[in-house]
Amino acid sequence: MKILLNDLLNLTEKQLENSKIELNMTAGKASDGSEVFIDRWLKTDHDKKEQGLTDCSYWGWYGEKRNFYPGQWVFSFIKLDYDEWMLISAAEIIDIPQKSRANVKILEQYKPYFGRLIIKYKKGNTYSRYVFKLKNLINECEVKEILPAIFTGFDFPGYDNVSLTYEQLKTIVDGNYPSYHNALRNQKAVYLQTDKATGKMYVGSATAKEMLLSRWRTYVNNGHGGNKDLIALVEEKGFDYIKENFQYTILENYNSKVDDEYVSKRESYWKEVFQSRKFGYNKN
Repeated sequence: MKILLNDLLNLTEKQLENSKIELNMTAGKASDGSEVFIDRWLKTDHDKKEQGLTDCSYWGWYGEKRNFYPGQWVFSFIKLDYDEWMLISAAEIIDIPQKSRANVKILEQYKPYFGRLIIKYKKGNTYSRYVFKLKNLINECEVKEILPAIFTGFDFPGYDNVSLTYEQLKTIVDGNYPSYHNALRNQKAVYLQTDKATGKMYVGSATAKEMLLSRWRTYVNNGHGGNKDLIALVEEKGFDYIKENFQYTILENYNSKVDDEYVSKRESYWKEVFQSRKFGYNKN
């Protein structure tokens, strides 16, 4: 038997009439350069997440149109996956400054669900819109799960499932994520960087001390890790280009005792597979 969103929210018909729902996906620039809201939210201070006070919610205007009016309740979700959304805040609108975020009063009764409640809702083709009347969607929003703690996004998923944006990688490398750190520093690997704006690829390997953790930290610090083509890219388009467009993936991982020469041969194999010398950022 399905558990629907209002089975948890317990809103009356009158409250539903006066409520809206935000389904936030991306922020900032449209199309390829957009920032994913989950990335922005993950970078927010933990206490602010608990309080529902992140900057991912309650934008009072969409162009010339108001999203909300004083007195309305708003339930703010961010996208986790194709049809999965996480509640990050719930508040009453107090007032709406011109062309700015609304001033709000957080609804205390829903705080235990912030960063923990995940629902399933198929948004369909209405991607240009992100604010809806809650009463129109409430019976289509199914509770998927309530996490035991606030979502971190960064429990190590296994070597075969690592695929990170630059911002996610930076958060992991700079932050306190022991499962990721232990996994990355204890395995040699062949990895892939993908420029999502152009499709160009770079294949590399990590065999030195602290292995992937150490190697990937160099990309976090300067964007290029000493690679000639990536240095040229950073000089031409700036470090922000890397931050906005690069994705980091593990192709193969090996026990730390595996010979470096073998890893180098596997790196060369993948360069041939992806033709990254001819069409990507590999020079050799």
